[in-house]
Amino acid sequence: MKKVFVKKSFLYVLLAALFLVSCKKEIEKISDTVNDTAASVSDTPEEAKKDTIKKDSVVQKESLPPAMQETGFYNAFVLPKDKKLRDSVYAAFSKKYSEKERYAILALNRLDSKNKWNADTLVVPAKIDTTLMEYSPFPMQIDVLSGVKKFVVFSYPIQAYGVYTNGSLVKWGPTSMGKKTAKTKTGLTFANWKKQLAISTVSSEWKLPYNFNIFNLDGIGWHQYDLPGYPASHSCLRLLLKDAKWLYDYADTWVLNPGGATTKAKGTAVLVYGDYKWGGKKPWRKLLDDPNANNISVEEMTKMIEPNIGKILKEQENRDKVVDSIRAAKAVLEQMPENPKTQTP
Repeated sequence: MKKVFVKKSFLYVLLAALFLVSCKKEIEKISDTVNDTAASVSDTPEEAKKDTIKKDSVVQKESLPPAMQETGFYNAFVLPKDKKLRDSVYAAFSKKYSEKERYAILALNRLDSKNKWNADTLVVPAKIDTTLMEYSPFPMQIDVLSGVKKFVVFSYPIQAYGVYTNGSLVKWGPTSMGKKTAKTKTGLTFANWKKQLAISTVSSEWKLPYNFNIFNLDGIGWHQYDLPGYPASHSCLRLLLKDAKWLYDYADTWVLNPGGATTKAKGTAVLVYGDYKWGGKKPWRKLLDDPNANNISVEEMTKMIEPNIGKILKEQENRDKVVDSIRAAKAVLEQMPENPKTQTP
């Protein structure tokens, strides 16, 4: 009997202990709940607002596509279609790059600041060279042009121009040439006359700063005007304002005979060549896959220039003679007295 009584007593004690442990856990659970509720009630409206903002910003950030897709030498700066999101991305773009860097990036994409919204993707070099020379699609040296003092080339396929002095590339940049229904005339030509501010013959409302005519009878020349990222002109060769001004000062005009009816000497040689791949992928977008996609080889340039080099050098020689004779005549006039006295016989 005593053993049975001890076993029963032990069982009762064990049950009581389990009951007490269970009660303690419930009390702790209730206490935790009360503490959590008290903490949430004690949060100020400002703190609660901050938490909401944090959550909203995380959601908004996750909804945006990655702006910069880094792939190598050139990266893609993707612009969303939604205007508000696009504004945010461009704000980040402006913050990331300086004014000169943005100018260079837009130029690489054949855009000016006015038309930056035209692109859905900007091609951005991993290393920004504000002179653009590091990304030149034109060869740095062309031996066949070593004897040519000044030479300008416009490429229809890649919508770019290049400038050579004695065969060395001194400048290049973007252009917007004639649209499909009004293509720019191609072939070898020479710079003719220039006017600091011309008025378009198509519309009197179109002002053309630093206009330099290269096809006189056709009224075609280079000048500053919108660069929308594709060929869009009415046959002329559009340039950025800085480039138009630079070329305006660089290139030589023709020299006319007395009376102005005929040309005594031609101006700087200009070669316009090729055609644009209408409806195809923009050439500069190919740089994302291949940094050399737009490069024009020395061999290709030489092949285009060689048939014309004889004429270019001949016109240059003639111009040098004409300019020298004009200078000599001016020197003689400057040495003459302003009011020479007549002698009495």
